[in-house]
Amino acid sequence: MSNTIKTGQFTIIRDAEIGEKTVIWHHCNLFGCRIGKNCKIGSYVEIGPGSSVGDDCKIEAFAYICSGVTIGNKVFIGPHVTFINDKYPKAVGDWKIVPTLVESGASIGANTTILCGVTIGKNSLIAAGSMVTKDVPSNTWVAGNPARPMKRKTSGAS
Repeated sequence: MSNTIKTGQFTIIRDAEIGEKTVIWHHCNLFGCRIGKNCKIGSYVEIGPGSSVGDDCKIEAFAYICSGVTIGNKVFIGPHVTFINDKYPKAVGDWKIVPTLVESGASIGANTTILCGVTIGKNSLIAAGSMVTKDVPSNTWVAGNPARPMKRKTSGAS
């Protein structure tokens, strides 16, 4: 899908690539991004230019995925999750996008903030309300502000 498309309920999709069988709910803004196949994008989600979402992902309502974020396959993003892409934000002047990576199988709980420049490892779990300031190793559960390891997932754990 490309160009500017206004769908029902004021959703705007501009210069975005959307995979087959992906469902996009009301009032979303998708700009210059790539969304894989078989995803579910909840209402009031914004996905910025240059960001990428893998296949089979679920992004809940009010999530903000800014430029510079790469999300792997089978990732869950809870409601009101916010990604940050600049370490020193300002209204005027130069700024630099700092990339963030969410690896396949990760789950991010509601109201979590992810600072830029981190990698969230495969199959990791971020507890609701956390503030992620550092890399999260694969198969690890983290919680808090700042998020700290709580538990290491074992083979076969869900």
